[in-house]
Amino acid sequence: MPFFRNVILCADDYGLSDGVSGGIAELAEMGRLSATGAMTNMPGWRRAAPELKSLKGRIGAGLHLNLTTGVPLGAMPCLAPKGRFPVLKDILAKAFKGQLDEAEIAGEIARQLDAFEEAHGETPSFIDGHQHVHVLPGVREPLLEVLKVRGYPGRVWLRDPADRMASILRRPVGRGKALIVKAFARGFAQEAQAAGFSMNQGFSGFAPFDLSAPANRIFETAFSHLGSMPLVMCHPGYADDELRALDPAVESRVAELDYLKSDAFIALLQERGLKLAPGLA
Repeated sequence: MPFFRNVILCADDYGLSDGVSGGIAELAEMGRLSATGAMTNMPGWRRAAPELKSLKGRIGAGLHLNLTTGVPLGAMPCLAPKGRFPVLKDILAKAFKGQLDEAEIAGEIARQLDAFEEAHGETPSFIDGHQHVHVLPGVREPLLEVLKVRGYPGRVWLRDPADRMASILRRPVGRGKALIVKAFARGFAQEAQAAGFSMNQGFSGFAPFDLSAPANRIFETAFSHLGSMPLVMCHPGYADDELRALDPAVESRVAELDYLKSDAFIALLQERGLKLAPGLA
């Protein structure tokens, strides 16, 4: 009997738009992904939450903590003085200058967790961050504190978006982005483990900055040089006007969706001896 190794394939951005949520739910029904993270501050979350709830037991459902797209669920005069989240480069500048208000960040984390639990009916199985904001200084500290107060250690796992340097260097697609995120995440794994959280070991799925690589090459690269408990992220979805107004990644999502629905994707998993799993073993 052949041996198959578990890998989590997580679709980010559930709730970003109806097209994105619909594409993710369709893939989940087909068994073509094993987890998804929800953006619970977005208007699309409430509309899409019932379908995710119907998939309980089939895929892992987590919180995709969002501090860079749309509107916060409560007042954030420091981070979002005009009522909208800043773009990534602006929160990065604040994070690395020590200018984030950790109490304000903690409040929004709690609100997004509450929005997940109220709509989904249970604790998220994992937590990660849109554009990996959960690992930033000034965000990771209040995140770990909020999760400890809520009794999440041992019940919820966290995404480590870093990987071994050797693995990153052996994957040509998205290498630059992976190296940058690894630098942002320095020390996060150690802090999260000290707080009692389990994490993936190995992370991939980066597309190049210009989104120029075809979907098959992104996934062929992502499912290579995997760690001991690997997580591969993906961003599939159908294009719609809501998505076009929110995110520059539109056609690349359709391409990922089409690839994940294809026979070529199943052949890749079989060739590599991989089985999709909803969470950490």
